[in-house]
Amino acid sequence: MICPPLHIGEFQIYWLNGGRFRLDGGTMFGAVPRILWEKRCPPATDNTLPFSNDVLLIKTTQHALIVDTGLGNKLTEKQRTIFQLYSPWSIVEDLAKIGLSREDIDYVLLTHCDFDHAGGIVMHNTQGEEELSFPRATHIVQKKEWEDVENPCLRAQSTYWPENFSCLKKTGQLTVIDGNHEVFPGIRLRLTGGHTRGHQVIEICSEGETAIHLGDLLPTHCHSNPLWIMAYDNFPLKVIDLKEQYLKEYQKKNSWFTFYHDPTVKACTLNLRGYPDHTWPLASK
Repeated sequence: MICPPLHIGEFQIYWLNGGRFRLDGGTMFGAVPRILWEKRCPPATDNTLPFSNDVLLIKTTQHALIVDTGLGNKLTEKQRTIFQLYSPWSIVEDLAKIGLSREDIDYVLLTHCDFDHAGGIVMHNTQGEEELSFPRATHIVQKKEWEDVENPCLRAQSTYWPENFSCLKKTGQLTVIDGNHEVFPGIRLRLTGGHTRGHQVIEICSEGETAIHLGDLLPTHCHSNPLWIMAYDNFPLKVIDLKEQYLKEYQKKNSWFTFYHDPTVKACTLNLRGYPDHTWPLASK
């Protein structure tokens, strides 16, 4: 079941199933005591919580863009067990429900290259062979992020999986940028760092309306408190500063904040106290 699209001016934002899994609640909320976060996100007996990997599809009048790519369909049985996968990657099927094919995607915008965001760059076809999931798309990543893909540190080696980038290196469909970048009018990439060294966010603007996708700086609506950050953040103090900056900036614009990992809320506006004001999909749905 695909959530109805959120309209930002002439643009439409859909959320596609990039795979859903369970993660330890403590890692998702870092130093926040469980007694606080469990009030908003009650965990299972094993302390895990359900999370989405919701790939954003942005449809404009001329282009179709994907933001991140989900877990992909290459996970081994052992990996599916470790990550408690409970809903497998179904991007191709979800695109078909909207009347699109994977060949219709013009751009893939990667916030960063952790396996849960970059796993769907390369897929297994029906013959079990690796190929680009979006064969016509230009894939855009920050220079610092790609440097860490090519030469990962000890920590990054566990999350930047080489099989997620193998085909991309061969096709010439990789565009590496260094800093802020306008893809085309209305779609702007902003280098942030924080979660990873080359993390970037996506600003979506059309007809005076704005949405901001903060990637893993704001994985769910429950992380709207600047101090509620993940143990996965490589530069936690910078993440706190970035969240304060971006939340204030886009709250003033009455922007929608879109989410990748939130299992229930796909987007919301935030009031000046940092709490959701309007949510998408609407509560009545």
